Amino acid sequence: MFKSSLFYPSIYLMKLHLLLFLFICFTSCKQQKKTEEQATVERNINKIKKSEIQTIIDKAGTNGSIVIYNLTKDTYYSNNFDWALQGKLPASTFKITNTIIGLETGVIESDSTIFKWDGEQKWLDLWEQDLVLRDAFQFSCVPCYQSVASKIGPQQMNQYVNKLQYGNLKIDDSNITDFWLEGESRINQMQQIDFLKRFYTNKLPVSKRTTKIVKTILLIDENSAFTLSGKTGLSIANNQYNGWFVGYIEVGNDVYFFATNLEPKSDTINIQEFNAIRKEATISALKTINAIS
Repeated sequence: MFKSSLFYPSIYLMKLHLLLFLFICFTSCKQQKKTEEQATVERNINKIKKSEIQTIIDKAGTNGSIVIYNLTKDTYYSNNFDWALQGKLPASTFKITNTIIGLETGVIESDSTIFKWDGEQKWLDLWEQDLVLRDAFQFSCVPCYQSVASKIGPQQMNQYVNKLQYGNLKIDDSNITDFWLEGESRINQMQQIDFLKRFYTNKLPVSKRTTKIVKTILLIDENSAFTLSGKTGLSIANNQYNGWFVGYIEVGNDVYFFATNLEPKSDTINIQEFNAIRKEATISALKTINAIS
């Protein structure tokens, strides 16, 4: 039977309307998804700039940034969020991750593991003795953790660093014993806090046993007002010291994560004095946001 030519344009019109409808639906869904993603990002980056923290850093004769994150309020506080996004060598703050990987791989057997002194002179007198895990960690024994990293090896180290989503580290056979101290490995303050938050809230893909042991060795001070846990780190590049203090402080039902990264303004600063400044400045910054009194 002969069909009218008017029938064909109507089919094309229906197809056109259908395509237009699908396009509108796709665009609308995509826009909604984008809006939801943006809202999620905004919830995760509530930032408050505190000039009082900058004053603390200036008085200490340093440049840098202190970032504090209140888990309950999902809010970040800092004097300089731009500095906080600049990647730095992790230095001895990597001992947190190195310990985690050591325990997960069995290179570190337990919290009773003892690092034997080889009898040779070390950079610090404290390292010239047999050290149990907690002391090796708190004394920041570089030779102890170089041994751990060497036994883990570059392949496993890379696998675990990626699995734990820890910074942007460059690890191979040539630098397995010092990639966190020199070279191109980097982590920024926001990444440090993200890692510590996932560690503290048991979101890392590691055993409860490992988390428990690492939380124990991280403990620095416990009193009636708060419990402080953390790790310092120090590196030098182009004759410039860079110092870290990262961790968290538990105050009642609240927990605040912190990542302090400072550099001395003067190259004549006493290194022991600079080491103390990192902790003192962090405690002072916690007081400015009324985390502690």
